[in-house]
Amino acid sequence: MMKGVSLSQFTNFNPTNIEFDRLRKLQINTLYPNPTQSRCSRPLSRRSLRVLSLSVDPSANRNVKSAIEAHAPPLVVVGSANADIYVEIERLPKEGETISAKTGQTLAGGKGANQAACGAKLMYPTYFVGRLGEDAHGKLIAEALGDAGCGVHLDYVRSVNDEPTGHAVVMLQSDGQNSIIIVGGANMKAWPETMSDDDLEIVRTAGIVLLQREIPDSINIQVAKAVKKAGVPVILDVGGMDTPIPNELLDSIDILSPNETELSRLTGMPTESFEQISQAVAKCHKLGVKQVLVKLGSKGSALFIEGEKPIQQSIIPAAQVVDTTGAGDTFTAAFAVAMVEGKSHEECLRFAAAAASLCVQVKGAIPSMPDRTSVLKLLKSSI
Repeated sequence: MMKGVSLSQFTNFNPTNIEFDRLRKLQINTLYPNPTQSRCSRPLSRRSLRVLSLSVDPSANRNVKSAIEAHAPPLVVVGSANADIYVEIERLPKEGETISAKTGQTLAGGKGANQAACGAKLMYPTYFVGRLGEDAHGKLIAEALGDAGCGVHLDYVRSVNDEPTGHAVVMLQSDGQNSIIIVGGANMKAWPETMSDDDLEIVRTAGIVLLQREIPDSINIQVAKAVKKAGVPVILDVGGMDTPIPNELLDSIDILSPNETELSRLTGMPTESFEQISQAVAKCHKLGVKQVLVKLGSKGSALFIEGEKPIQQSIIPAAQVVDTTGAGDTFTAAFAVAMVEGKSHEECLRFAAAAASLCVQVKGAIPSMPDRTSVLKLLKSSI
């Protein structure tokens, strides 16, 4: 896969109306032949042509794909990056108990880094905005995400020498379920009070922006406000801090994406049945969030749009469940990629379900993120 070309090479790019119309028609007619486009659809705009990146899908017509992807507005992920310290155990220790782990290793992770890695591995131009410490863990993450790894653009990642890279202890049980403890480090303490114009410019020119709650709310609010003014859709993954989400942040996002546990915590309501989940989502609608994308684990997922019937998606069964770490991040990022590519709501959910199904079959977060070819192959075989 060819990596993204530098933004600085195209700062003066100003296509003519003829060229713009040609590219827009090429995008719609080639990638999205269905003339009825859902609200997920977002064809090229003149503003989106300000950010350029190149990615070639070898299974498609190279000339058509390169012409479109050279002008595709990128997926931008603003969020956390952690070194995930994995310990494999038979069960969680009881209070006051010491147990032995079968194995242990350190892998790159963090919700923001996971989602960025997923976007890039799905062959969509992806930028990550984050903070790392100048230490071995920071180097591990940069290598896993960058050109030598997933192909994420790291132009907006900053390293600091006064805070360690964030890290997490992932206790992985034999059935594939996990419990995680996070140490924020640079993710929480290395951001400026006010985001720089450079960092905000990349989100303003994005095709879609992903946020999570493993970085300060103040940063998410600044980004979401800038994105809203620019007319760029933003998805907030609820995972991370368990404190209430500020109204100022909720007012500036397009889609809220919790899992069922996070939805219950957020609303103070039970979420054991679909009816209860629907009632909890209604409370989110009252808070001003029009769309809620709920990840339901083994029960699949559902997209709730205020005033419309929920769209449900069952899981695409995995051959084996090895590790669920990163499955939610894979789902959210894959949904975002399908959305920015103009797929329908139903197609977005199904694409995300396929990506998540492949993710849980491999240990580790970033190592388990599937490539586009594998996702499309699974979708074809599961029809």
